[in-house]
Amino acid sequence: MLFAGLFGLTCCVAAQAAQNISKEEVKHFKLTKVGEISIAETGGSISSPSDLHKEISKRADDKGAKYYVIIAAREHGPNFDAVVDLYK
Repeated sequence: MLFAGLFGLTCCVAAQAAQNISKEEVKHFKLTKVGEISIAETGGSISSPSDLHKEISKRADDKGAKYYVIIAAREHGPNFDAVVDLYK
């Protein structure tokens, strides 16, 4: 029973995470740009594309964005960096 409750809570939280979309989707759905973020960590704290997406989604959520478009991304040594536009 406890596991089912925790699983349900996890699903609800994950459903609220900002989503990566394309520039075409921004135009099609006429989304409003609400800002831009830059991710540039050191020390290998963002060491994979999945780590990068998690961090982008978290920061987008913190800024109230529902969607994001990655404008530029790169692997820099043990880290992944990105510049991202945020949308509602």
